[in-house]
Order: sequence, then structure tokens, then C-alpha cells
Amino acid sequence: MQLRIRQLGKRFGSTPVLRGITLDVEDRELFFLLGPSGCGKTTLLRTVAGFYQPDEGELWFGDRRMNGVEPHQRNTGMVFQNYALWPHLTVAENVAYGLDVRAIAPQEKRERVAEALRMVQMEALAERSPNQLSGGQQQRVALARALVIRPDVLLLDEPLSNLDARLRLEMRDEIRRIHEQTRLTTLYVTHDQKEALSMADRMAVLRDGVIEQLGKPRDVYRSPASRFVADFIGEANWLLGTVRSRTPEVVAIDTAAGTLLANSAPASVAPGSQVEVGFRPEAVRLRPTGPDNRIDAVIEQVTYLGETEQYRLRWPNGSTFKAFEQNPEALRSAGTSLSCQVAPADIFVIPILTNPAPPHAGSSRSG
Repeated sequence: MQLRIRQLGKRFGSTPVLRGITLDVEDRELFFLLGPSGCGKTTLLRTVAGFYQPDEGELWFGDRRMNGVEPHQRNTGMVFQNYALWPHLTVAENVAYGLDVRAIAPQEKRERVAEALRMVQMEALAERSPNQLSGGQQQRVALARALVIRPDVLLLDEPLSNLDARLRLEMRDEIRRIHEQTRLTTLYVTHDQKEALSMADRMAVLRDGVIEQLGKPRDVYRSPASRFVADFIGEANWLLGTVRSRTPEVVAIDTAAGTLLANSAPASVAPGSQVEVGFRPEAVRLRPTGPDNRIDAVIEQVTYLGETEQYRLRWPNGSTFKAFEQNPEALRSAGTSLSCQVAPADIFVIPILTNPAPPHAGSSRSG
């Protein structure tokens, strides 16, 4: 089922929460809505579910316009952040609830409940009550309850936020496995960058009710469209710079760390433009292999974490930046001078807007 959203707007009172959202979620896609609290991602999910009606724009499931359609007529399955299991019902009865509402025949209901529980590997616990289950097991039951109705669109509202770190990792794999098995069109809301990067087919990063960037996780991470996206999706080091020259192959930018080369930049970036130059800490090479983008620095702090070593490095002008090294072998101490390097392919260039639009405040209800 393809999900199409066109110029969707939603307000709570006089506060705009969604502003002109246009988005396609393709059939069978696992699509993530990512952003900080108040950006509008949960409001968008609940509008797709039918809990909210849009004030502007259109929402389509395939060729069916959904504006004004009640939630129970949309055939969506939803997994809530708090699971919302009935404490007085068994696991099997919780899963069967949606089928009871749909008046499914008893034999078919038993078969579909068993199938859904097998899918989430909970068939052995069918007769337990929810309060006898761990958080991860409760999440599996909530997922089975959403799957058992065979929805056209599966909606997940921060489903892993209440789990500890180990269970979150385990459930990431489970949700991805279940999606590959069912191939349901899935819309997944989270503020967790690692969840989105590790699971999504594509993702949209929201800020103040608008989409800042849309794309595949690798593209969003490596080529952020704005400083907000770069900082939200991961760590980044930043320098102010002025574009010296530009060719189809390379952009040369003068910065406090010297002239840095980047392989790409937005079309609006021209010689003389003021820009922000960013690069990820893991992109810093502590063993330079060529002349381009070499940076002289002094080690200010070293933090050893086993599989990685984290460095805070200081430029001659006194400002600092971060570098990460995987599987560290060399022993480097604070106060040591070194030359490092960032490949032109790992540099991203963000134009500085001379008259930026004022930010729009979100609502505490927008999620």
C-alpha cells in the first residue's frame, strides 16, 4: 500500500504543528519519521492513523483519499509507546482483540492469533497475562496485536523507547525481521538516530513541522542538507569558511584550519560565499595518506573506550574538534602534536543564509 501525503497542515488552536508536509511512503517500505520532541512527527503519525484530521492538504492510501475517514475504517495497525495491553486479558486474548471487533469467525481467529504469535516468537506464552511478561515480551505482544488484523499500513510510535539498551538492540533486529517477512508498508516514529540509521529504508528528518531532509539513511548521514540535520543525526565538527574556488570536481574553502577541499556542495555555493564546513569525528584520519586537507593539531584529551579511542584536538587558533579512531593501536598522549586528515568526500558544506527565516515554534503535543 502506497501512502501519499500532499501539503498536509495541522494546527492545535493557533499553533501550527505540521506545515505543508508532502511525502510518499512506497509500498512495502519501512519509513522513519525522525526528529526532536515537538517537531510534529507523532502528530503526523496520528493524522495518518485518523486520530487527528488535517486542517489542510490531502492524505491517500493508494487511490483512496483518507480525509475524513474514521480510524477504524482505515485498516491500520498501531503500536503505541506504552504498549496499551489489557491487564485482565491473556496474551492471546490481547492479540485477538482487533479480530473480536471485526467479528472474525472463531476458527479463523484462532489461526490468525497463532500465526501472529509465531511471527513474534511468543506462541509459548499465549496464556500468560501481560504483568507476567518483560518489557520486550510486552512489546512483541503489542506488535502481534497490530499484525493480526493484516493492516494495509503499520504505524509504530516510538515502540522501543521504554526498553533498556540491550532490549532495544534486540527488538530492532526483530522489527526488521518481521518487516522483511510481512513486507507491510510501515511508518515508524522515533527520536533515536541509531534506530533510524540502522533500520530505515528511507527517512524524513522533521523540524518545527516541516521536513528538513528526506532520503536514505546513508545519504542523510553523509550529506546533510543543513547544520540541524548534521548535528541531530550524529556528531560533527564545524568551521566557518569562505569559498575560494569551485569546479565541477572540487570546492576549495578557506578556513581557520587552512584551505579545505570538498567533493560537493549545494548549487548555491559560489566563490566568495560564506559557508559552514563540517565533518564527522570518525572521518578524521590520524595517519594522513596524501597532501589534501591535512590539519595540524595538538592532542588535548584522550579517552580510551576499548573498540574506539576518542580525541579532543586543538587547532593553533585555540578551538577544538573531535576525532574517533576504531581499533586503536598507537598510544598517543595529551600534549602531542600531530597531523591529521579529512578526505574531500567526507567534508560537507552548508551555505550560511544571510536572512534566514524565523523559526516556527512547535507544540508540546506534537511529539
